[in-house]
Amino acid sequence: MRLEVICQDRMGLTRELLDLQNIDLEGIEISPNRNIYLKFAQIDTTTFQLLMTEIRRIRGVKDVKTVSFMPSEHEKKLLLTLLNTFPDPIFSVNPKAHIELANSAMLKLFAIDNNQLKEKKFNQLINHPRLAKLLEQNNLQSYSEQVVIKGNKYLLQVTPINNHKATGSIENAGGIILLKVLPAEKQYQADKIAAADSFAHIIAVSPKMSQLVEDLKKIALLDEPLLLVGETGTGKDILAKACHLQSIRGDKPFLGLNCGSMPEDVVENELFGYAAGAYPNAIEAKKGFFEQANGGTVLLDEIGEMSPQMQIKLLRFSNDGTFRRVGEEQEVKVDVRVICATQKNLLELVEKGQFRQDLYYRLHVLTVNLPPLRERQADILPLTVEFVRQFSQEQGIEKPKLSPKLGHYLASYHWPGNVRQLRNVLYQALIQLAGRELTPQDIHLPDLKDISLFSTDQLNGTLDELTKHFEASILARLYQDYPSTRKLAKRLNVSHTAIANKLREYGLSNKKESEGE
Repeated sequence: MRLEVICQDRMGLTRELLDLQNIDLEGIEISPNRNIYLKFAQIDTTTFQLLMTEIRRIRGVKDVKTVSFMPSEHEKKLLLTLLNTFPDPIFSVNPKAHIELANSAMLKLFAIDNNQLKEKKFNQLINHPRLAKLLEQNNLQSYSEQVVIKGNKYLLQVTPINNHKATGSIENAGGIILLKVLPAEKQYQADKIAAADSFAHIIAVSPKMSQLVEDLKKIALLDEPLLLVGETGTGKDILAKACHLQSIRGDKPFLGLNCGSMPEDVVENELFGYAAGAYPNAIEAKKGFFEQANGGTVLLDEIGEMSPQMQIKLLRFSNDGTFRRVGEEQEVKVDVRVICATQKNLLELVEKGQFRQDLYYRLHVLTVNLPPLRERQADILPLTVEFVRQFSQEQGIEKPKLSPKLGHYLASYHWPGNVRQLRNVLYQALIQLAGRELTPQDIHLPDLKDISLFSTDQLNGTLDELTKHFEASILARLYQDYPSTRKLAKRLNVSHTAIANKLREYGLSNKKESEGE
């Protein structure tokens, strides 16, 4: 039996209920509104009536009545009902990889009941040693991949269950695993995608970039919003396009809009379109990017620059894929994946009230941070080789040889403009190249005396970030003339240890020199 005791929030009242002598109490819960719930074994009618009278006599009790469920039981019932209406198999696992909860689609897939399920580890049903290892190491992250179960292909999506401790640290408390059924047509498309790797042209030699590309290959298969965060010139648009081509939407349109370079009304027109007559010169209706890209992907670059009014409209669209053209009452519904890119810290903008919190969490489903070029030095020379090849082919000239000193020279620079700056610098060098070899002397990098050390589009970020960029550029420039930590430390009148630490921090240190010190 279960009772709900409607009462005042009085100290000692719960203790008096626990001291009731004529019931065998099995459980007690307190709801957020401070009502108390009691669960106990079945009792006869006479005892029950005496119990109700006794409870009502307790000071602070307003009423008592029978209920069908304890709050936790009701919540679990609702959760199970919700899970069982989900068509795809879904289940939860604890940090030991034991299955705790599963929906009916999961039970049906493996032809087992709930009792059998709770006796098993998930890798007894799905052979996946890597996932089990991540759980054991308390290092589970959101990711997805294709798996084959009983001859059918599924998209396995993993979402960690994070427990936020009072100390501020986060520990994994298990995970939710969804097996998304891939229809025959999508399986065919997925196979075709795997055969044609749209990331093949991305230079990813460094460990950071190599791992990022592997993560994006998995993320590309999902339909949830993707947020790409990185400094200017890191290639956010190129990676967004690769994600689109790698997805099952790859044969549908991919359109991109820079939200920071256009007025609010222009952004609205471009994204949502407008009806005929909405403006004096609008003789015909115009479809916006979302309609034009139906079935495909839309990239919203510099999302952090979007106006508050447009943020509201984007939030509405992201909820159900519906919108209205400007000047039209009829709603339009489309199927579009949204990829956003920014060089700003959106969470900081949320805290300052410059970006909507609800939109942030709507977009912050899958987030990837792109490393700046100074943190992926192993990619600089391969990028140089590729850019030189491309430019030589475009200009119809013989590809020059690269000086053996060129790699170290380029790696010693800070590259505040990242890959875009490297590309532009090499393009300028090739246009002006007189000989058949590209040397450090042919590369014109911004000098500290040049007032245009940082162009306007490179002056984005906090003061601390800009200060670090400037400091790293100074060290990179002087390190060319003072090519040892001791010489550079003497030049700048600081300790050798301080310079060594700074060079390591900015990825400028010479490995051979570091090993010898």
